[in-house]
Amino acid sequence: MKLSEQLKPISDLKAHEPTILRTLKDHSQPVVITLHGEAKAVLQDDGQYEEHRRRWRILKMLAHQPAGRGGQLRPAAESFARIGKRLADSQS
Repeated sequence: MKLSEQLKPISDLKAHEPTILRTLKDHSQPVVITLHGEAKAVLQDDGQYEEHRRRWRILKMLAHQPAGRGGQLRPAAESFARIGKRLADSQS
């Protein structure tokens, strides 16, 4: 489903909040809230939000990884395991 198909005027959010929130959970698709026909905000399920944040943190960590120390590269599985451990450590 395209994000452009998930446009909802803010008046719909005010009038149909429970239905829109249920739709977020059931369809795992964000909803774009518009004001005067212009996109102003994006609503998403809390699970989607947390997954987005987790992926963003992984990408940031990957971007800050040295590109092979002295030509030595690690297997992807090892790199992801190390990143997973760093994520877990940063959340505790």
